[in-house]
Amino acid sequence: MGTVTPFPAAAGRAPGQVGFERAELTRILDLYGRMVSAGHWRDYAIDLGRDAAVFAAFRRATERPEFRIEKRPALRARQGMWALIGEAGAVLKRGHDLAPVLAPVERRLLKLVAE
Repeated sequence: MGTVTPFPAAAGRAPGQVGFERAELTRILDLYGRMVSAGHWRDYAIDLGRDAAVFAAFRRATERPEFRIEKRPALRARQGMWALIGEAGAVLKRGHDLAPVLAPVERRLLKLVAE
């Protein structure tokens, strides 16, 4: 009764769900927190699917997401697995690393203090 036997996974099969690693999610949620405190975003959603993991940021909960950050491991060898997608569905930035993909959003937080 006390022995737990794990269910054997099929050899060679891809995982059933794509997700964010802890460091990736920390980076994304840090940006989200700064955008909330600046008054740009109010809500977010996370979708973990078979092909992609998506973080969507909303200005208001009833609208389309202003930005979507997608992780698609199948595109790792070609265009890069990270993509920043705008409200209209256009790919704004694509790359192999998360930081350069988030750069256009982080630029919105920069303010000129004095000249």
